[in-house]
Amino acid sequence: MKVAIISKPNHPELSKLVPRLLEWLREHKYEVVADPETAAFAKGAKPVSRDQIAAQKPDFVIVLGGDGTLLAAARAVAQADIPILGVNLGSLGFLTEVALDELFLTLESVKADCCATDIRSMLHCELLRGGKSIGNYEALNDVVASKSTIARMADFDVSVDKKFVSNYKADGVIIATPTGSTAYSLAAGGPIVLPGVDALVITPVSPHALTNRPLVLRGDSEIEIMVKNTQEGAFLTVDGQTGVELRAGDRIVCRKSKHQVRLFRMTQRTFFDVLRAKLKWGER
Repeated sequence: MKVAIISKPNHPELSKLVPRLLEWLREHKYEVVADPETAAFAKGAKPVSRDQIAAQKPDFVIVLGGDGTLLAAARAVAQADIPILGVNLGSLGFLTEVALDELFLTLESVKADCCATDIRSMLHCELLRGGKSIGNYEALNDVVASKSTIARMADFDVSVDKKFVSNYKADGVIIATPTGSTAYSLAAGGPIVLPGVDALVITPVSPHALTNRPLVLRGDSEIEIMVKNTQEGAFLTVDGQTGVELRAGDRIVCRKSKHQVRLFRMTQRTFFDVLRAKLKWGER
């Protein structure tokens, strides 16, 4: 059995946590590989860059950090269908929902093959310029076409399944998966979509027309964003981490990815429990 560990860089917990985790894994006969951020605290573990983790064929990946770290890990291993155990070292953590004090109990469940798994859909995004594909991206949360920080309002045409929907004059347009519905889309006024729902969400960011509201679409929809005006700068952002400058005439085509992400979770915890804990909703 082999395990990979991916960690948030420079997190203060790592110096104490990683040696304890390494000891537990070795006691349970796991071979360990680690990204460079982790390897600094994991004596004897094989250091491997994140983009090479999947090639090591681990049985699962442990992510130590927050949702941003897990998003990067998901994009690195989803194509190999490697499950992820996300351990929350941050403050919110919709995806890294396993608390630090639950780590070893959850690992026992994984070892016993009785840990629940959530299947999360991903989004595939293709950037077309002059009719040619110049980039393909996978996102677990969302892709965003938006103005630069100092630009005026941007201008986008949005179509669904080749049918024109609307022209959006706005700070940006978010295309989100159900998982991403609780991220930037939620902050922009979008709906919360349960992870198992086969859907995609279009959420405008600060639209000029107040009647431009979020749309929930079938999961097999193809969404196209046409960039109309980028005189003062616009960008395509994938999961809030990968950014590409956009030009007028660029087309962004989004559809559900053929890849999925598998997340280990505590069996007794529901998505509604997570919402109540993270969003501070009232208890009964």
